[in-house]
Amino acid sequence: MRRYVSLTLLLVCSLLMSVASASTLIENVRGYTLNEKGELVQFKRILLNRGKVISLDPTSVPNKAEVIDGRNAVMLPGLIDAHGHLLGLGGNLLEVDLRDSKTMSQAAKWVADYALAHMDQDWIKGRGWNQELWSDRSFPTAKALDKVIAQKPVWLSRVDGHAAWVNTKALQLAGITRDTQDPVGGQILRDSQGNPTGVLIDNAMDLVAAVMPTESTRQYQAQLNAAGEHLLSVGITAMHDAGVSHHVYDFYLARAAAQTLPVRIYAMLSATDPQLDEMLDTGIIRSADDFLSIRSVKAYGDGALGSRGAALLKPYSDSPHQHGLLLTQPDDFPKIFQKVLGAGFQLNFHAIGDKANRMVLDEFEKTFASVGGQSLRNRIEHAQVINVNDLPRFAKLNVLPSMQPTHATSDMNMAEARIGKARMAGAYAWKTLIDSGIPMPLGSDFPVELANPFYGLHAAVTRQDRNNQPLKGWYPEQALTVKQAFKGFTLDAAYAAHMEDALGTLTPGKWADFILVDQDIFTVTPQDIWKTKVMQTWLAGEKVFDANSQN
Repeated sequence: MRRYVSLTLLLVCSLLMSVASASTLIENVRGYTLNEKGELVQFKRILLNRGKVISLDPTSVPNKAEVIDGRNAVMLPGLIDAHGHLLGLGGNLLEVDLRDSKTMSQAAKWVADYALAHMDQDWIKGRGWNQELWSDRSFPTAKALDKVIAQKPVWLSRVDGHAAWVNTKALQLAGITRDTQDPVGGQILRDSQGNPTGVLIDNAMDLVAAVMPTESTRQYQAQLNAAGEHLLSVGITAMHDAGVSHHVYDFYLARAAAQTLPVRIYAMLSATDPQLDEMLDTGIIRSADDFLSIRSVKAYGDGALGSRGAALLKPYSDSPHQHGLLLTQPDDFPKIFQKVLGAGFQLNFHAIGDKANRMVLDEFEKTFASVGGQSLRNRIEHAQVINVNDLPRFAKLNVLPSMQPTHATSDMNMAEARIGKARMAGAYAWKTLIDSGIPMPLGSDFPVELANPFYGLHAAVTRQDRNNQPLKGWYPEQALTVKQAFKGFTLDAAYAAHMEDALGTLTPGKWADFILVDQDIFTVTPQDIWKTKVMQTWLAGEKVFDANSQN
């Protein structure tokens, strides 16, 4: 029988000491939540005790209850991001951010400015460049970085995390030359003479990553603090961390034991970690305060569409010689599926292209027949481009499509060029998948996209960017209703983490995780949903963010 491990320092008595024992009534709110059937419920008052919801619109209130005036604010359950990278977000907040760069030279200048202000750093790191937003749409080069910083190695992740831009110093430290072979599942971009240009795709990134200094516990803590503070400020109280190493696993266990995790974490173990077997053998982890849960594994099917790494059944429409990359080779699929599902862990497989999605669905079907595990709520992460014949298979196999709405509005400037109009029939097909009867957890994939969940709600409902373009929405027939999108960021996300018994709704018995916001997302013009501001965030009945107290 699968063992459940409860962190010994998170005893119930310790938990009860950390939350107020007296009841709290918050009144004068415009509250919304889903019930267990997924029906939308409205309320005006909420009664809390010991960090949990006691009742909505209570008919009686304890005499000594603390009464708080909600000042007619809109109350929602704390939002759950079903796919993000917590320490990656923290690192992004602490490193050079290239997301808004307009040209390669501008990005290089920002890197140089950052390096000048951080002369104590041995490596200069950053993230966010996207050549598709630059005027010439060409991949960047090491030479551009060499002009502004040549003596220190530079590592800059593409916005999707599936490519890295490095300078010559970094290439030299990694021993990458014109004679270096492309690794399986990766590509070293080269010039006409065969020399590395400075961009590494997918598994080729590992060549440089192998010579970079490993991060310390102190760095992890700084990243955790920065990410947690940011997430709480935008209304995210729980997140699914998509792929953690053994080092991060140990770090999270220590932080959970010390009760210092800033948000609730559902951690997916990285399938490529050398110590995966050891972590699986430890068993399922769920802390007594529900701040840490570990019962899933993240595996990697292909790359991303923007870097042409997504694996396609037919060639790219804008590059007929390319089919994308498989980060996990077909011969390795059975071993991963059987190991993870056989251990009783949920398997969450990254798949963006239609080939990768089909391969993952095929392997789930085979493994369910031989090993079982269909009830584990397995997931395909991203599920962006799907052959129309494969769309009904998600519901049939009970494989959850874990989607990120802002990916569609970020990709709309290049997706149709990459795959052609015909394949768009199965791309970013949110409504088709929901109509098939399968829950759809929603997230952002931060820091690939911005973490603000109201950006995701807006994109899901309007299929527009935050300039409200295109006017009628991008393939608007796949848009969701506000209720469907809200469910994706609450109840469906909790269900996808086996946590719907404790999270996802403000119903009696669940944790009192909620936010107060400045506008009603159910009545405001859909194009304005992204403008929603979080005024307060509460976790387990305690206020952990207040916009009025921020500088």
